[in-house]
Amino acid sequence: MDILDSLAIISLAALVHASFQLSVSVLTLLSGHTIGSKRSNIRLFGLMTSFILGTVLMTLLIISSTSFVLVNIFETTPPALWTVGCGLLLGVAIAIWLFYYRRQKGTSLWIPRSMADYLTERTRKTHHNAEAFGLGLTSVTAEILFIIAPLFISSLVLTQLPPTWQIIGVAIYTAVSSLSLIIVWMLVGSGHSLSKIQKWREYNKYFLQFVSGAGLVILGVFVYVTIVMSSSAGLN
Repeated sequence: MDILDSLAIISLAALVHASFQLSVSVLTLLSGHTIGSKRSNIRLFGLMTSFILGTVLMTLLIISSTSFVLVNIFETTPPALWTVGCGLLLGVAIAIWLFYYRRQKGTSLWIPRSMADYLTERTRKTHHNAEAFGLGLTSVTAEILFIIAPLFISSLVLTQLPPTWQIIGVAIYTAVSSLSLIIVWMLVGSGHSLSKIQKWREYNKYFLQFVSGAGLVILGVFVYVTIVMSSSAGLN
């Protein structure tokens, strides 16, 4: 697998990550509470920016640490580990199609109730940039059951790259996976109504759900064909 293919896999995995909605939900909730309390626009964008920086840092830490562990455990990544990664992608895709959103109005997600209550409560009590930053860290952790698949497969790909390209790959994944948050930040900054953004999310939630699952399936098939099957053919 050459560098271009590796970066393509990382980019697709990051796009799937960006399609997940927990961090976006928390960001819109945070923005709504800030607007509702009639705080200044400067404070609003400070909180939103700090939240996004928190998600960026946590994503960066997870993918970097996972890649570091894999590099130190395996001198060369065995085909079986790639197969496990593909199976994880398929399993998470099916889970997303079946129960990513709760069967009710709105955009409530299937995460543990205790975690959902904690995020909601912390969002209401977030008044300072440091608190928003911590909330961003927590929101990524709360969605780990869904984002673990693209993160894991990207980490495997990173272990195959030269050191310089590993850094570039981590940067690409972190930047692309944050696109949905950056788009919300830009929309709010350009004067778009938060209620319209939320209505759009609710109206298109099942489309986003399908796209997320389909992206994982496509990614899994591509990795299996280009890496697992080619490795098996090489052994034969």
